Amino acid sequence: MTEVNNKLLDISWGSILKIAIASLVFYILFLVKDVIVWVIFALIISVLFSPAINFFHKKGIPRGAAVVLVYIFIFGILGVSIWMIAPVFGKEIKSFSDDFPIYFEEISPLLKGLKIEAFESFEKFTLTVQNWLADASTNIFTALGAIFGGIFAAVTIFTIALFISLEDKGVERMVAIFTPKKYEAFVLTLWEKSQRKVSGWFGARIISSVFVGLMTFVVCSEYVLKIDYAISFAFFAGITNFIPIIGPLVAGIIIALLTALDSWLKALFVVAAFIIIQQIEGNILTPILSKRFVDLPPALVLIALIMGGKLWGIMGGVLAIPIAGILFEFLRDFLKKRKEENAVMV
Repeated sequence: MTEVNNKLLDISWGSILKIAIASLVFYILFLVKDVIVWVIFALIISVLFSPAINFFHKKGIPRGAAVVLVYIFIFGILGVSIWMIAPVFGKEIKSFSDDFPIYFEEISPLLKGLKIEAFESFEKFTLTVQNWLADASTNIFTALGAIFGGIFAAVTIFTIALFISLEDKGVERMVAIFTPKKYEAFVLTLWEKSQRKVSGWFGARIISSVFVGLMTFVVCSEYVLKIDYAISFAFFAGITNFIPIIGPLVAGIIIALLTALDSWLKALFVVAAFIIIQQIEGNILTPILSKRFVDLPPALVLIALIMGGKLWGIMGGVLAIPIAGILFEFLRDFLKKRKEENAVMV
């Protein structure tokens, strides 16, 4: 009897120790949750850049040089694009702010019907905005911390991504370490296929968004409808196009409403042009680009955007899409394999 009690006591102490260790691990993970998110985002960036790096590496370029070339090329394009667009974008924003009082007076009869005090007059609207800005900047140290924290996080993420990319098949080796031997080949095959398809999907969405942005600019430019703020509208349409279904709808409505402040006829042309652009993008361009790649369900993309946005803002929402795509591919292929195994057993 005493031996049984001792055995039970040993099991109890062992269970307590396991619970304590598990609690400590979860607590540590909670403390470093931001760092874990950074590492995950860095991993996703390296996955997205991986096809281009592997392409140059197979052409005989050393991996280190290929990594540097791809990173410099991608960030160089972003930098040059920002450098070229920023002055015009800033000019359009300033022009809109100068003309806003006129626009406000035109739409104020409609806004007053909402029974919101801020819309009763332009002076009250301006005062409301000033109060909101004052409340938002009450704690200057918090604001500065958020700014520099974001910059530090971005630099850290891209630095980690660079080092991950420099390591040849580093992720594959890590996956192999944490995968049982009998499933290792299957999981590695899934991983390779998933990252290839998700990278392709991501690239296809970027090309589609660039197409929508350029076509919006052409329609709004001085050579066609001669609408003010063509650069801003094109940028907005391109960015929102990344969000399936909802993005183009919101962009079209907002651009049409802002155009209607100048001319209802132009606004109707904008709506018609937006419908045509979306038909071309959705029925011709996207199917061609996505022929070899996974077609992620729109609901999955929206959920990933929301969850990623909660973790790290807009960039988090965008980078969460590849994570969702990889998990989607893994789950789909895993269930397909299980179904085939069950069919063979039957």
